[in-house]
Amino acid sequence: MKKRGKKISGQEITAGGILRLMEDEDRPLLLREILQRFGLGKEERRTLRERLRDLSEEGKVVKIRGNRYGLPTKMNLVVGKVKCHPDGYGFVIPEKEGEEDVFVNPRNLKEAMHGDRVVARVESIRKKGREGSVIRILERGLRKIVGKFMKATNYFYVIPEDERLLQEVFIPDGQTKKARPNQIVVAEITRYPTERARPEGRVTHILGYPDDPEVEPQIIIHKYDLPHRFSSAALKEARNLPLLPSPEDDAGRVDLRGIPTFTIDGEKARDFDDAVSIEEEPDGGMKLYVSISDVGHYVKEGTSLDEEAYIRGTSVYFPDRAVPMFPPELSNEICCLRPKVDRLTLTVELGFNASGEPRGCRFYPSVIHSHERLTYTIVKRILLDEDEELRKRFKPLVPSLEQMAFLARRLRQKRMERGTLDFDLPEPEVILDLQGVTEEIIRSERNLAHQMIEEFMIAANEAVARFMEGRKVPSLYRIHEPPSSEAIGEFRRFVSHLGYRMRKDADPSPGEFQKVLLEAKGRPEEGVINHLLLRSMKWAKYSSHNTGHFGLASDAYTHFTSPIRRYPDLMVHRLLKKALSKGEVRSTEEELEKKAGHLSQRERVAMEAEREILDRYRVRFMKDKIGEEFEGVISGVMAFGFFVELKEVFVEGLVRMTSLHDDYYHYHEDKYCLMGERTRKSFRIGDPVKVKVERVDVERRHIDFGLVK
Repeated sequence: MKKRGKKISGQEITAGGILRLMEDEDRPLLLREILQRFGLGKEERRTLRERLRDLSEEGKVVKIRGNRYGLPTKMNLVVGKVKCHPDGYGFVIPEKEGEEDVFVNPRNLKEAMHGDRVVARVESIRKKGREGSVIRILERGLRKIVGKFMKATNYFYVIPEDERLLQEVFIPDGQTKKARPNQIVVAEITRYPTERARPEGRVTHILGYPDDPEVEPQIIIHKYDLPHRFSSAALKEARNLPLLPSPEDDAGRVDLRGIPTFTIDGEKARDFDDAVSIEEEPDGGMKLYVSISDVGHYVKEGTSLDEEAYIRGTSVYFPDRAVPMFPPELSNEICCLRPKVDRLTLTVELGFNASGEPRGCRFYPSVIHSHERLTYTIVKRILLDEDEELRKRFKPLVPSLEQMAFLARRLRQKRMERGTLDFDLPEPEVILDLQGVTEEIIRSERNLAHQMIEEFMIAANEAVARFMEGRKVPSLYRIHEPPSSEAIGEFRRFVSHLGYRMRKDADPSPGEFQKVLLEAKGRPEEGVINHLLLRSMKWAKYSSHNTGHFGLASDAYTHFTSPIRRYPDLMVHRLLKKALSKGEVRSTEEELEKKAGHLSQRERVAMEAEREILDRYRVRFMKDKIGEEFEGVISGVMAFGFFVELKEVFVEGLVRMTSLHDDYYHYHEDKYCLMGERTRKSFRIGDPVKVKVERVDVERRHIDFGLVK
């Protein structure tokens, strides 16, 4: 039995100390009880009140009636973010990993909006899961909304562009910025909703009319609150940097300018931060040099450039532009590994024997001189198509490319043998005309040239991660946790209906999933299985604790190879330099973990923004295709119909059950299919179908298909 009421040392006035006390007491405590347990003086009591207020704001303790504080988990309370559905209900997604979502009906959402951080009370547990009510809003998720400006008889309002924002925002007269009806605007929320009043705001930006192609990127920038303007201080710092390294900058660096070095990127690449070179050893072995732009040499910690890059976390890429992490003076010039100029780099030197087996690595600051800017297409034509003209033009580099191709194949083979999950999910490439209108959406190619760079970057990232772990110095890792047992079970059940078998291990290895991907290769359902397995996986994230990377079947992995566009890579550069110089790493694991959380969240925002802009381009591309027929594959089956991904263009749409007139169809959840009551005809994931475009709703981003018999 626990002893209660015992005073504890005043040295424990920390968040952890307060939480331990409340765990030990095992009941909600009055404020005066907590103060008494710590036995504090007047000044110390102020500190404890501040710590308690912080814990309350973070949702780690909850203040209840009678001035008592309790632990959420002990009171059927859940802290998480609200995710609303256009139909009015919502879910609270718990912050604590592994906890089940809480369904909240429209009435019990109360004053909460989509994206808010809340405390919810679990009030019942049903077959479909937990249900409850929002009892407190800890933090508002939105400061502004993007939507269509409208005028009623005697007032103005904005209809949010995001369907999950369930209330229109009232705009008082004088706060409209002279916006016109039907224009897309940005409105700052000045008053959040109450039980009796809808939210209120003021127009801050007028983006334009919905049919203007230029409006789409602006909607995404404001909707996801992407920082897209640099402060004058950051711009001044960037403009004051030297365009070329000086002889003093070369001091202490390994000179790699005499080795044939080049970059390999896409035709439309905007920044080049990695270059590669290879040398043959006298015994037939190889030395691979992966040289990464030394951004940390120019961007010092604590500067305006550094602080703004940390806030952004990553560059965000749209089909026609980028929202960069650094000003163009850095990302496109000073730190860009352009050909024919000297550049400062950090190099990972990897040794291999003649068979491609690893034999040691080195890390050092370097100076390089990129000889060429190659593209994936050029390298493919040299190596696979054996284009005589290109082989002649790039003759000095052909031996290096051929040696790299051999090494990349060996590295890839070894990764496959250890069980790496190799998702074959081609990226969509949007082709725009001069006016910014979508001309075509194609599947981007992934050839040997892409694989070469991919293998070399993975090898460099792993080498850095293992070096830092071996030195036992604080660092940042890229981790990927195994999928949950529920996700594994669901995927296993799904593929079994398609004829694939997986062992019923509690915790399958990556290799077990890899077998399914290899078996599905070339089949109609290949893309669907890849997508569903990817959805079963947890998100990769950053952490100061190395727990390995499940998807890569790697025991240590980090992000080191893209410091121009990812802030974590810049952090790892700085930490590696400290380790090499045996300098003291001042950041604690706790500080690194806090930064890792922020950077993981910024990455999620960037990914969601990039995904949504592609969805918008897809819908606009299909709006003048009404009546046209396409071949496709069923990519998802729901109770209301099935989704079809088209083969010719990278677009997905819905065949609604109400449009299937030849029978009464029922959804069989256990078999992942729709089945006809009379005909027994079924529609399953992976089935090939022919469809006709029937309806395109650009505003709601919905595409409806009809089935062609």
